[in-house]
Amino acid sequence: MSAAADAPVVVGVSGSEESLAVVRLAAREAAEHGRRLCVLHAFDWASALAAPSVVGHRAEAEQAIARAVSVADRVAPKLRVDAQLLEGPAVAGLLRRSESAFLVVVGDGGLTSRQCAPADAAAVQVAARAGCPVLVVRLAPPPDGPVLVALDGSATSRAALDFAFDCAGRHDGRLRAVRVVEPGDDAGRGEQDLADVVDRCARRHPTVVAEREVLRGEPGPVLVEQSRTARLVVAGTRGDQPGRGMLGAVSQSLLYHAPAPVALVRRVLDER
Repeated sequence: MSAAADAPVVVGVSGSEESLAVVRLAAREAAEHGRRLCVLHAFDWASALAAPSVVGHRAEAEQAIARAVSVADRVAPKLRVDAQLLEGPAVAGLLRRSESAFLVVVGDGGLTSRQCAPADAAAVQVAARAGCPVLVVRLAPPPDGPVLVALDGSATSRAALDFAFDCAGRHDGRLRAVRVVEPGDDAGRGEQDLADVVDRCARRHPTVVAEREVLRGEPGPVLVEQSRTARLVVAGTRGDQPGRGMLGAVSQSLLYHAPAPVALVRRVLDER
C-alpha cells in the first residue's frame, strides 16, 4: 500500500543536541521525497507537574520544537515544516502519527553502543509497530555510499526493495541489492531469484544503477558488515519468519548493530 500524496515525514525530537542530527536527516529525506516535515515533541505532564514550574517545563518543550524547526529550515529552506507538541508518551504519539505518515524518523538512542539493546527502547518499539517505514538515525554521519537493501525472497523484502529504489532514485541513483545465503543453500538459485526481482523493480526506476550480489554466511552479521559503506540500509521488518514477532532476525541485527541509518519497511496490507 502506498502512502497518500500528502503524507508527511514525521520526526520525533527530544530537545537534545543528538536529536538535532535526527532532524537534519529527516529534513533531507522529506526534501528529496517532496514531502512536508512534521516535527513532534512529546510533552510529559507527569514530569511537568514534578518540575519547579509547569510553565518553565512547557517553555522548554516549545524551545525544543523551535530549535528543530530552525535546523530543518537551514537544511532545506523551501521545505514545508509543521510542528506540534504531543501530550503523553513519545512512542505512543509517534505510533499514532505513523498511521498517516510516509516515513517516521527517530534517533537510535545509543543502540549500537550497548552490549544488550533493550526491547523496550523507543527506536525498537517504533520500528516494530509503526504503520509506515521507520528510519532509525545514528549519531555519526554515514559515508557517501549507495543505498544497501537486504533481500531474502519474501514479499516484505520486495516492498523494501521498492522503497530502496525510490530513495536511491531521489538521491544519487546508486543502489546495492544483497542476498545472503547460508552455507549449504543453493547460491545459484539465489542469484537467479535476486536478478529477477531486482530487474523487475529496476524497470520502474530507470535512473537508478543497481548492483546485485549474493554473499554466503550468516545473514545478520554479513549485512551489518556490508552496511559500513552504505549511506542508508533498507530491510523488511520480518521477512519469512512469522514466529519471531514484529521484527525478524536480520532487521533486529541491522537495527542494533549497523553503523549506517536503517530504514525498516513493513507490508501494511497482505498481498495476493
